[in-house]
Amino acid sequence: MTVKKPYIIATLWLLLAGFSGSLVVLGGMYLYLSPKLPAVEALRDFKYLTPLRVYSSDQKLIGEFGEKRRTPISYEEIPPQYIQALLAIEDDQFYSHHGVSIKGLLRAVSQLLLTGRKQSGGSTITMQVARNFFLTFERTFARKFNEILLALQIERELSKAEILELYVNQIFLGNRAYGIRAAARVYYGKDIDELNLAQLAMTAGLQKAPSKYNPIVNPTRALVRRNYILERMLELDYIDEATYQIYSAEPVTASYHGLSLELSAPYVAEMARKKAVELFGEAAYTDGYQVYTTIDSRMQGSAQQAVVKGLMTYDQRHGYRGPEMTLEPVYSDAAPAPDAAAGTGEADPATTADAAATPDQSPQPSLDLENWQQTLSTIPRYANLAPAAVTRVDEQSFTAVLADGQLISVGWEQGLASARRYLSEDRRGPKPKQAQDVVNLGDVVRVVQRDELWHLTQVPEAQAALVALNPENGAIKSLVGGFDFNQSHFNRITQAARQPGSSFKPFIYTAALENGFSTASIINDAPIVLDDASLEGAWRPRDDSGKFFGPTRLRQALYRSRNLVSIRVLRGIGISRAIDGMDRYGFEKSKFPRDLSLALGSYAMTPLEIARGYAVFANGGYLVDPYLIDHITNAEEQVVYQAVPPTVCRDCDSEAEADPETELTAAETDPTALETDPASGAQLPVTDELPAPETAALASDTGEPDIGEEIEELLPPPMELPRAPKMLDDQVAFLIDSMLKDVVRKGTGIKAMALGRNDLAGKTGTTNGPKDAWFSGYNGHLVTTTWLGFDQNLPLGQREYGGSAALPIWIDFMRTALEGVPETVRRQPYGLVAISIDPKTGNRAQPGSTDTIFEFFRTDNLPVLADFDPNAISDPDAAQAPPEELF
Repeated sequence: MTVKKPYIIATLWLLLAGFSGSLVVLGGMYLYLSPKLPAVEALRDFKYLTPLRVYSSDQKLIGEFGEKRRTPISYEEIPPQYIQALLAIEDDQFYSHHGVSIKGLLRAVSQLLLTGRKQSGGSTITMQVARNFFLTFERTFARKFNEILLALQIERELSKAEILELYVNQIFLGNRAYGIRAAARVYYGKDIDELNLAQLAMTAGLQKAPSKYNPIVNPTRALVRRNYILERMLELDYIDEATYQIYSAEPVTASYHGLSLELSAPYVAEMARKKAVELFGEAAYTDGYQVYTTIDSRMQGSAQQAVVKGLMTYDQRHGYRGPEMTLEPVYSDAAPAPDAAAGTGEADPATTADAAATPDQSPQPSLDLENWQQTLSTIPRYANLAPAAVTRVDEQSFTAVLADGQLISVGWEQGLASARRYLSEDRRGPKPKQAQDVVNLGDVVRVVQRDELWHLTQVPEAQAALVALNPENGAIKSLVGGFDFNQSHFNRITQAARQPGSSFKPFIYTAALENGFSTASIINDAPIVLDDASLEGAWRPRDDSGKFFGPTRLRQALYRSRNLVSIRVLRGIGISRAIDGMDRYGFEKSKFPRDLSLALGSYAMTPLEIARGYAVFANGGYLVDPYLIDHITNAEEQVVYQAVPPTVCRDCDSEAEADPETELTAAETDPTALETDPASGAQLPVTDELPAPETAALASDTGEPDIGEEIEELLPPPMELPRAPKMLDDQVAFLIDSMLKDVVRKGTGIKAMALGRNDLAGKTGTTNGPKDAWFSGYNGHLVTTTWLGFDQNLPLGQREYGGSAALPIWIDFMRTALEGVPETVRRQPYGLVAISIDPKTGNRAQPGSTDTIFEFFRTDNLPVLADFDPNAISDPDAAQAPPEELF
């Protein structure tokens, strides 16, 4: 039947009207929505939400903070095969369309009409960029229309390369990974350019549904999608048949890789994080700031190991405290298991453990270890000490299961033989005779692997800390705030104020040298009873040995750490006078106790404060400010923060005659190679013949142009650093340094001589109990303070002094830190002379005397021949000191 012409005309008019109406509606929507669209130009300078990263001075990653793991990548760095895989699954017409794919939109509309559901949005990569950066993910027509308009604008403003770069950096790919570089590290532990084609295709398939196609959680679905992408690449001639066959047969290799740090320095990372938040607020976590610290990665690794080793060694000296808990055994209905291997080595993980206590007992039903493994998985590792549950005990070994199901064996010499029971800090039980004296079935213990053998150990209850500074500018080179950051976030370097004990004495002795004492001054080491109201009654200080040594030279008193001499020295110079000079070391003198206990280090200080004070001794008398952050850059790698530390400048000091830290010959350091002053009989230092400044200037004036000056004019001016203030004069700085060197050479720090160096100086410190053990020491390149004690201020045990508990940590650290560093010897400054003295009296030796030693004296405080009075105060100013300062 023929259709009448009027109907055809009417139909055409209806279609035309509908089309025109659609154009009007779309035009109206465009006119209405277009002004409200965001400016796509902002994409050119878009700042990704990038986490805060913290680095060592040699650019090793030590920390990352922020909810989103993202490392932006440039278009040039994107692997070409990844782009092909992405286009194959997301937008194979990307390079030919102008932001919108009509074919894709029609496909989406047809799916909607046929199924009644929105199965796909027909979105191009450009449209996804518009949605990811500017729009929400709601499925509405208005949002889709906005997406189209924005995509068209983006294509007009940006190149295809710029669009792809934005896309691959912004997309969420699961497990907190934003962008393809972060995803490669999360799923494969590699950078994106290290992935093979199968892994690239797997990564390209994540964007649509990161949970559904997650290769870790849903490996089967992920494999199907990966192979579909490879098939699409084959269809589009991106790869050939052989390549497709090879990579489609690849197994799923993805596994979760947490944050991969290149250096363990969690206390440092936390300090840097706090500083960044202080500077930039919450934006620190999202704006891509990179914090570069002063930490030396080699020193930091050594410090970490030294602290752990020192604490473990101390802990082992005091006995084994037993299991952390005991698990109830659950037996399966399986057949009895064969005997687990005894002795060292590993048991077969495929076998379950026998519950027998000794090899002679009959086998018991097999243990069901699944519940034990679940419990173990909830117990954190500290410093690589793994929790393990004992599954079998033999005569001189035991077998245990780890959280991952691995069965291990611990032999008699791997911690069992030495595991005497802890009774108190000073008492241990008898030596064990069999393994059952130490462990039992179900015990949760700690084990550590060394040299392929597993050893029984335990988590120390004590704590230790270490900080090392560059004495020239205060840069912190290494910092360990405790045994393990996951065990305790409390940073003992900056937060733990503890009494420094005898390690505070050098500050008192320095004040003495400035107030009339010499290194040869004689002070009586004898009992003293002080009735001081500020000390709440009578105070009878003594040394740990309980002995008294009578008249003692000041130098001896320091390197032998004589408490009673130190008290008499403080009383001699006066408490007020001593405290007045403490701000020169950066100490808050207003907080010091105004009593004689100060001589024994009664004022609580942090290890960082002590290290700063010792830096004054190490650098020749200058006060530096400890600092951790060298500089911070933003996401564009522009420096937004730069440390400007006060720095030692000896050439800038008009009083400086020479650099105090220089290589010297034997003749220059030998007291016998000194000339004699005919007037006083004092030994004067031999000095090199140097031209006067005027002569030196004339000698370089040849009339020729100075090429060096011309080059300097072309270079940018160096950043001028503020000068560290000079706090000690050269003579006093030299004297206290020489005394502290004797602490190492023949005093309480003599163990440090194991390092085989002659430029080391320092001081031990121990508080009553003893409760705190310290060692602070240095050479011209590095000053390091170590501390060991309990957070609860408990006693450490008898004979746990600074020299036995803290010094070994210092030695282990400095052995690595100073490896390859040349020795330096401090040059004797002008104003000091070496004089032969009688060591018993401290007076100048009589002519012809044989029992003499050389000692350094200031030229304004030379010794004289005089009668010796052991009870006399050696300080000439003491007689004028007011009574309240003497007692």
